[in-house]
Amino acid sequence: MAYYCYKCSNQLEFAVKGGVVVGRLDTCDHCGANLHCCKNCYFYDPSLHNECRESYTDFIRDREAPNFCSSYRFKDSDEAPASGADMGSAKAKLEDLFKNLK
Repeated sequence: MAYYCYKCSNQLEFAVKGGVVVGRLDTCDHCGANLHCCKNCYFYDPSLHNECRESYTDFIRDREAPNFCSSYRFKDSDEAPASGADMGSAKAKLEDLFKNLK
């Protein structure tokens, strides 16, 4: 398993002994994004009402801000998530597809 930043999709290195420990104010070495935030959490699910699979957690308005959630667990993955750059190229292709309709 590997760990990736939600924002830049770069792989993060942790000294893992019994699980990843991320401090509330820890940031990504590559882009400076907060690591202890909902978007990096195993329980984060934007398709749910509270955007969290843990039903007893408090609502957190800013999903990219550091928080004090006691359920936080850094999500792991076998591959890097799509980065914002990938979304930008998809948006450009979509705009090219519809530019002749204007």
